[in-house]
Amino acid sequence: MNCSTAATAPRRRTGSIAASALVALLATGCAISPTAERETGLPAAIVGAPALGTASGFPSLAPLMRRVTPAVVNISVKSEVPMEDHPFLRDPEFRRFLDRFGLPAPEEGEIEQRQSVGSGIIVDAARGYVMTNDHLLRNATEIRVTLKDRRTFRARRLGSDAASDVAILEIPPVDVRALKLGDSNRLEVGDFVIAIGNPFGLGQTVTSGIVSAVGRSGIAGNRLGELIQTDASINPGNSGGPLINLAGEVVGINTALIGPSGGNVGIGFAVPSNRARVALDNVMRGR
Repeated sequence: MNCSTAATAPRRRTGSIAASALVALLATGCAISPTAERETGLPAAIVGAPALGTASGFPSLAPLMRRVTPAVVNISVKSEVPMEDHPFLRDPEFRRFLDRFGLPAPEEGEIEQRQSVGSGIIVDAARGYVMTNDHLLRNATEIRVTLKDRRTFRARRLGSDAASDVAILEIPPVDVRALKLGDSNRLEVGDFVIAIGNPFGLGQTVTSGIVSAVGRSGIAGNRLGELIQTDASINPGNSGGPLINLAGEVVGINTALIGPSGGNVGIGFAVPSNRARVALDNVMRGR
């Protein structure tokens, strides 16, 4: 199983031995707005269904995506971590090989520089608050947030809740509509959901699927508690991005995936939005 949520790009090191690590943490969720029937007079199932595209006349999620994607951001993180002690460095024969050709061996305590990418959600545009994954920001020395319109801001970390893998960043106020956190307790297996993020650093990408399970536990050593499982495609770089329902509400924060090599096999996980809301409130109270 692969548990991490960021796509880690090739990195520059101070040592001469390269150690690669591909980590992926991400996931998804979905629900129909409980107020939809009351506000429109139509059954919620109809209100939540994909709208007819004005050009083709076929069902399309495009109107919903035009409304929600401006509040989904790409996050780039530079970090410094101690270089991993590769087993070869403990091998006397390998040490002699390096000495024979005059090659320097990394010394203990050397620092490795990494650059990772992930995703985030604008939850308060007026105050510039962005929600993302805590693990994405580990050992960060610089954090940058890029909006869909390509504006880029240096971000400040306000706080985090490791138990739910949620962190809050601050950027300057922006003129976009923030995403609303929905009620993840209303999710059921079979609900349609949409994952939005920045897989492999390609840029904003939308995938869809269903809720495969709710209350899934035992993921990442169970340190993240109960999660939403989805088959919406989640890949490294989706970490911190939203899992939304067909009402445009965030029902999960993509945080983990299971795959043989860090890629999607239809099993992704998200932190339920109700837990993310509690984490947001705790971070804001602790300021």
